[in-house]
Amino acid sequence: MSKFDEKLAQYSAEFKKLGIGFDAALFEKVTKGLGPSIYNKDSETVSCTQDSELATVKNNFCMKKLAITDEKKVDAAIKNVCEKLGTSNKNKYRAMFYYLLVKEFGAEGKY
Repeated sequence: MSKFDEKLAQYSAEFKKLGIGFDAALFEKVTKGLGPSIYNKDSETVSCTQDSELATVKNNFCMKKLAITDEKKVDAAIKNVCEKLGTSNKNKYRAMFYYLLVKEFGAEGKY
């Protein structure tokens, strides 16, 4: 099993643990789009308590990659995803976070 497949399996298990259904094909595309960041312990997760990190998600992913320009809508979606993944959950994996944002915005066509 490749390292990428191991990460997909890890994230899929986390989705199941949290009771969140997901589209495996779309999730794989979103995860692949993250490149090597999924293999780095620090960049693999998103901290919902760190404003600078949420700003990076907002500006680089939501506004640039997904082309969502409504800041209030982006902020609300990020907050919603933080809550879906659990405020006390330390394993807010970036791949899962971004996948949920894609679904939140209905931006599946970007992948």
